[in-house]
Amino acid sequence: MKTIILTIAFIFSLTHISGQAEKAKLKITHLTGNFYIYTTYNTYQESQVPANGMYLVTNDGVVMFDTPWDTTQFQPLLDSIKFKHNKIVVMSIATHWHSDKTAGLEYYRQQGIKTYTTILTDEFSKKNNHKRAEFLMAKDTVFNIGQYAFETYYPGEGHTVDNIVIWFEKEKILYGGCLIKGVDDKNLGNLSDANVTAYASTLKKVQKKMPETKVYYHRT
Repeated sequence: MKTIILTIAFIFSLTHISGQAEKAKLKITHLTGNFYIYTTYNTYQESQVPANGMYLVTNDGVVMFDTPWDTTQFQPLLDSIKFKHNKIVVMSIATHWHSDKTAGLEYYRQQGIKTYTTILTDEFSKKNNHKRAEFLMAKDTVFNIGQYAFETYYPGEGHTVDNIVIWFEKEKILYGGCLIKGVDDKNLGNLSDANVTAYASTLKKVQKKMPETKVYYHRT
């Protein structure tokens, strides 16, 4: 398991629970090239927990991967992106149904942003009364936005039944959502909707599909 995670590029989606409350509600950190990490916070088990998402700046607008967890930061994130890059967000894709990924889908749809999830994610979102996307993906899908191409990939059950990852083949960058954890993480995080039995085999599928992925560590 440890070897598998070491060989997979990942971006932390949920990091260690902090013992101190964060003052900033929104943080944006440059990852590489036109890739950026954004971090918002919410309360989980009486602690402030950071949740990371990613966005990509393209010639045709900005693509957001997952949405802020803090509902007060939906618009501030759009404003910050516009101020920083002079571009608007044109697309948002959520990687599974939990609210730290989907909370902003309805708000962004109302702003004219195209929102996407898989059909499986939509089923769980509907069942759990979570926000839902406008467009649904029935299978792994390749998107071409501006000068970039990326693929959504469903490797199997892990953190949730529906978790997907985003693969940038040319750049060798993998956005793993909550499925991918760090080698020094003490546990797999929130397992309330996880398939622990399938987790390792799901990671092996990711490794097999993306064997030459660059490794980026991002900590809040």
